[in-house]
Amino acid sequence: MSTIAEKRVTFRRLHEEGFFIIPNAWDAGSAVRLTRLGFKAIASTSAGAAWAAGKNDGELSRDEVLAHLRMIVEATDLPVNADFENGFADDPAAVAVNVAMAVETGVAGVSIEDWSGSEMYAHDLAVERIAAARGAIDRVDPSVMLIGRNENFRVPGMSVGESITRAIAYAEAGADCLFVPFILDRGAVAELVAAVSPKPVNVVVHDYDGGIHAFAELGVRRCSVGGSLAKGAWTAFDEAAKVLKDYDGFQESARSH
Repeated sequence: MSTIAEKRVTFRRLHEEGFFIIPNAWDAGSAVRLTRLGFKAIASTSAGAAWAAGKNDGELSRDEVLAHLRMIVEATDLPVNADFENGFADDPAAVAVNVAMAVETGVAGVSIEDWSGSEMYAHDLAVERIAAARGAIDRVDPSVMLIGRNENFRVPGMSVGESITRAIAYAEAGADCLFVPFILDRGAVAELVAAVSPKPVNVVVHDYDGGIHAFAELGVRRCSVGGSLAKGAWTAFDEAAKVLKDYDGFQESARSH
């Protein structure tokens, strides 16, 4: 098994050049399966973790997510990127405390978003939160990567330009990698990549097709899949269970006739 320090060094090196897929695991079993398939790193998914616990995305507490991260880290020899939502706090100082706890789980990267759960943080506060997360990481282990995430898709009418402006500000505040979910237009992606260069960009994809290679050609460093693998697994589960349910009560139904 690789040490935590080795995983963190490996994770940083993955971002220096080239392109890689970072699939999102939602439990120990999925982490093990993704490891066996030969991926270079994996990420957690807040949605998948919540569904596995019988909850909706965003309903897990900080401590539940920390326990979840420890489980994923212990299940795989790969570097793990933590979906740490908004850091489970609004105030930058509290974000710093929570991010330090996330680093202690053994993850190689921590993603912090600018959505409170009900609204987008004001620009300056969002930047302060990223800076606080960076400071917390540096105090524990500077090798851990910080991913600055702009939740542009949650705000109707938020422009690509505004998202890129935020990404640049997050990079300047200490984010090592920038992530703007659902900016998928190739021109916009190319603009984002150029704006934050040489820092890497993450794109999330839900269609597993040749479009992934197109992002690599645009200079995107990594592609994650969000909760789509978990969603696919649960969809297949539901469909199979519904078929099984059709046989439930068959004997009683036959007797009634």
